[in-house]
Amino acid sequence: MSFSGKYQLQSQENFESFMKAMGLPEELIQKGKDIKSVTEIVQNGKHFKFTITTGSKVMQNEFTVGEESELETMTGEKVKVGGHPFCCQNFPWNLSVTELNGDIITTMTLGDIVFKRISKRI
Repeated sequence: MSFSGKYQLQSQENFESFMKAMGLPEELIQKGKDIKSVTEIVQNGKHFKFTITTGSKVMQNEFTVGEESELETMTGEKVKVGGHPFCCQNFPWNLSVTELNGDIITTMTLGDIVFKRISKRI
């Protein structure tokens, strides 16, 4: 199955509490809570390039499944992940699981706060 395409954020749960726990300023949280980000995925075999556009902010990450990669987090921090960037990325501040099953479902956990985002293919 090819995952290449564009996906738009449809819903999210616990955005504000998660962003507060990450230390983002209230001004940025309020500005970002209603923006419908667009994720573009370009897949070439096991290699993936993600471009996430949220308002004027653009973040790009590339990785190859099965290889260690360095990814940029939403706070701008660079972290190394190994092997399977789609599942169980252990960042210093959370656990992140991304499922691709026609849609993109991302669940991030920080302490007892679970932040869930669902993006649909457009």
